[in-house]
Amino acid sequence: MSKNADLHARRLAATPRGVGVLGDFFAERAENSHVWDIEGRRFIDFAAGIAVLNTGHRHPKLIAAVKSQLDAFTHTCYQVVPYEGYVRLAEKLNEIVPIAGAKKTAFFSTGAEAVENAIKVARAATGRSGVIAFSGAFHGRTMMGMALTGKVNPYKLNFGPMPADVFHAPFPIPMHGVSSADAIKALNMLFKADIDPKRVAAIILEPVQGEGGFYVAPQDFMAELRKICDEHGILLIADEIQTGFARTGKTFAMEHFNVKPDLMTMAKSLAGGFPLSALTGRAELMDAPAPGGMGGTYAGSPLAVAAALAVIEVIDEEKLNDRAARLGAALQEKLNSLRGTVPQIADVRGLGFMVAVEFNQAGSQEPDADFAKKVQTEALKRGLILLTCGVYSNVIRFLAPITIDDNTFAEALDILEAAMKA
Repeated sequence: MSKNADLHARRLAATPRGVGVLGDFFAERAENSHVWDIEGRRFIDFAAGIAVLNTGHRHPKLIAAVKSQLDAFTHTCYQVVPYEGYVRLAEKLNEIVPIAGAKKTAFFSTGAEAVENAIKVARAATGRSGVIAFSGAFHGRTMMGMALTGKVNPYKLNFGPMPADVFHAPFPIPMHGVSSADAIKALNMLFKADIDPKRVAAIILEPVQGEGGFYVAPQDFMAELRKICDEHGILLIADEIQTGFARTGKTFAMEHFNVKPDLMTMAKSLAGGFPLSALTGRAELMDAPAPGGMGGTYAGSPLAVAAALAVIEVIDEEKLNDRAARLGAALQEKLNSLRGTVPQIADVRGLGFMVAVEFNQAGSQEPDADFAKKVQTEALKRGLILLTCGVYSNVIRFLAPITIDDNTFAEALDILEAAMKA
């Protein structure tokens, strides 16, 4: 039987260092919120494949749906021989996304592809080329995804030049000294200094920044952004790749803001572990690209589509939006209770079960990435998988499956407290 140390050595020899890996252990099996490695050690998974497993590892309903599809066919390429599942899932997303009016949906394989195609649609529909994103944003590792991403290291390091006509404005983070008014003022200055707003096709943002640090967009900022887009004929793209499918206590995070985007990208938990992404938008915008302008060989895989249809049913049947709100509130309460004994805690925040804790050096405003890394390492030793994030790498984000059982959740909180105090 293979050992973790043996496989780790083989991995280093066979795969490039550019694919960064957190753990030095290797998965053998998983169930709901648990992962077992090849040596039989159990881990509680608070990473969920980076927000992919809102419905947990191997949810029975998803497994049954995919097995049924396996017995029918695995691939035809939708653009060659279409199939009902693709159409049915498009109809379902058109029904539930918070976009006004008639809608249409196209499917791809990765979140980065959904973002790329959102920009293509925006440019085709408006006849404009400019795109504005925000500091701290993460939109993918493709060339356009990197250009839109608002963090250099490691995502853009040594990969330039970036695609042209992409601009960044500061994301409003009051604890870092940037208010909504500051962010809007900077956006308007961008229109004065760098690009005429009449040349801007789209503004893209995450309603809750993911890799950037789980900062929630302020309500007044989101409303003002919509107003600016309407004034200048700019399309508003909501990147819901990490926030979607019950993570924030709503099916989509934009439902918290009473602001409707024109286009929305989705991926990650859409198909519960199978590679699938979606772009949904106002019908007239989605029809702007000519036939053949969008697609992909594996785009809308029948297996992933079957899983996604099951995911949407599970969210409804198991009331995962309500559960996310309850679990998130309990997690925030736990984290806030530790402030007295863990002076590095600078902020606890989130929507629903999309929660983060930010660390500064005790008694100062200086980000403490070292402490965040130590907490992550100590938790992993004790069997809890955590992810860090943030422009300063001083944030721990919590992405446990929303289906986690109460006993395992309580166990994870105990491990987290012990790791932070250690």
